[in-house]
Amino acid sequence: MSPEFVTMFKEAAGMFLFLAAELTVLFLVISYLVGVLQEFLTPEKIQSILSSRNGKGYFIAALLGSITPFCSCSTIPFLKGLLRARAGFGPMMVFLFASPLLNPVIIGLFVVTFGIQVAVFYFMVALAVSVIAGYVLEKLGFERYVREEAYQMAGTSSSCGSRCGDSTTPKAASVTTTSCCTTTPEPAPVASSCCGTKEEVEVKISGCGEAVLTVKEASRWVRIWHATWKDFKQVLPYLMLGILIGSFIYGFIPTDFIVKYAGEGMWYAIPIAAVIGIPLYIRAEAVIPLSAALVKKGMAMGSVMALIIGSAGASLTEVILLKSIFKNQMIAAFLAVILGMAIGAGYMYTYVFG
Repeated sequence: MSPEFVTMFKEAAGMFLFLAAELTVLFLVISYLVGVLQEFLTPEKIQSILSSRNGKGYFIAALLGSITPFCSCSTIPFLKGLLRARAGFGPMMVFLFASPLLNPVIIGLFVVTFGIQVAVFYFMVALAVSVIAGYVLEKLGFERYVREEAYQMAGTSSSCGSRCGDSTTPKAASVTTTSCCTTTPEPAPVASSCCGTKEEVEVKISGCGEAVLTVKEASRWVRIWHATWKDFKQVLPYLMLGILIGSFIYGFIPTDFIVKYAGEGMWYAIPIAAVIGIPLYIRAEAVIPLSAALVKKGMAMGSVMALIIGSAGASLTEVILLKSIFKNQMIAAFLAVILGMAIGAGYMYTYVFG
């Protein structure tokens, strides 16, 4: 092997090891913290909040969307839950736009990879466009393009009903009262969760003959960790693939090639990146480390911004799933918002920071 190849290989390998270690730790920490938050903010509470039709609902929907999805591929099923709960159409659309784009893991990856300034810009653009788009679509009457069957209640299922880590509601433990303030609790049941983990339920005596079921705190934190680890294992192949491709680009693709076709001053680079991002669909966990390598090689940050928003905000799979909820006019509006957000963010970043 030539010395030049060895040098490029070492650069690529060094980049791979650095990004793999850094992004793995980041994903686990942020995912666990989000899991803790989701213990207190359940899907049922979110549905209840978004069912209220008031002006604050748009911003609340965007902020709630920033801590979802609760489980892999749950944005669309959760959207159906909002429809059946008769949530306001505008806030519901804000949630649909914001949920995949404002994920805490994505924001964390932005901070680590591109810096706080880029992360804040991305967050503000995604938040603002999501809120504005939801408001405008509601005022234009796009609610009429929701399929009537989407409001109908589906059959009950024994599978995970909300998110991984949620436990099924335990049956109340029976308690035998032998005297005014003396009770003999029978063995409490064990509640199983949809992810295969279990949490212990214990009986506390409160007052005269009252039995109160509580979940042991220790097992709650362990359960959150199990859910976090399961999510990480699902994302790991995509994360490693993105890091691998990005490391290869960093080590082997000539800088001049990237600059020529996607560098600063190439006006067509931003819309092309946005259009490619949607059908290409690389998970954000993979496209961000990939984009980091492209930036280091000379790709314009505006093009990277368009690529990330396009790939994270919409995908062919999501569009197919949305066909069961929306008519074609609403599907077209959804794609137009994501594409417009991607292109607009790219040009705006170039204008502001270029």
